Amino acid sequence: MPKSKRDKKVSLTKTAKKGLQVKQSLIEELRKCVDTYNYVFVVSVENMRNNKLKDVRNAWKHSRLFFGKNKVMTVALGKDPCDEYKDNLHKLSNCLKGEVGILFTNRTEKEVKEWFDQFKETDFARAGNKAPYGVVLDQGPLEQFTHSMEPQLRQLGLPTTLNKGVVTLLSDYEVCKEGDVLTPEQARILKLFGYQMAEFKVSIRSMWVAETGEFQQFSEGDEMEEGGGGDDDDDDAE
Repeated sequence: MPKSKRDKKVSLTKTAKKGLQVKQSLIEELRKCVDTYNYVFVVSVENMRNNKLKDVRNAWKHSRLFFGKNKVMTVALGKDPCDEYKDNLHKLSNCLKGEVGILFTNRTEKEVKEWFDQFKETDFARAGNKAPYGVVLDQGPLEQFTHSMEPQLRQLGLPTTLNKGVVTLLSDYEVCKEGDVLTPEQARILKLFGYQMAEFKVSIRSMWVAETGEFQQFSEGDEMEEGGGGDDDDDDAE
């Protein structure tokens, strides 16, 4: 009689712990970049989109951009003066909060800030985003939709019907008001009607200069001050 597969024993001592190795490799790679590049920037992202971030990576192939795993990156740079990899790097690591990344580059502060100031792309808002303006749909035919879409539109809450095979809005419909935190249904309606309310942009949060060890944090208006905090992000790095 053949043995049941359920009786198969698995030794847990043989399972490889790759997580620690990956973290250690990331730490070593980050420190190598500190030794290689002239400038290190902490950059923050609003309305994260992977496809947009890929465009940023392609434009900065001459540099290195690491994203996510804030706690690991903090360990690599150092949490405080006694364990920082180089002078003042702990101040940079204290800026690793939320949706942020680290850019290693030989481009100057002016070049970096000018490029990122100009790089802004619109996209469709997601649930949880705030509506920057209100949207009201006018009563009447919605000829951009096929008749098969009518049940889906009605399910989203729109007062629709089929009139001689044409999807028709029976009355004016307010999708959202300015400042509304969008629900999944609102976000879906806005996307179907082509309203792009989200803006993907990358801002420079702080900078560290390898030659001098100088640290600068950039506030609104490009004024510089020292400060920061720390947090974690589980996105993949680089």
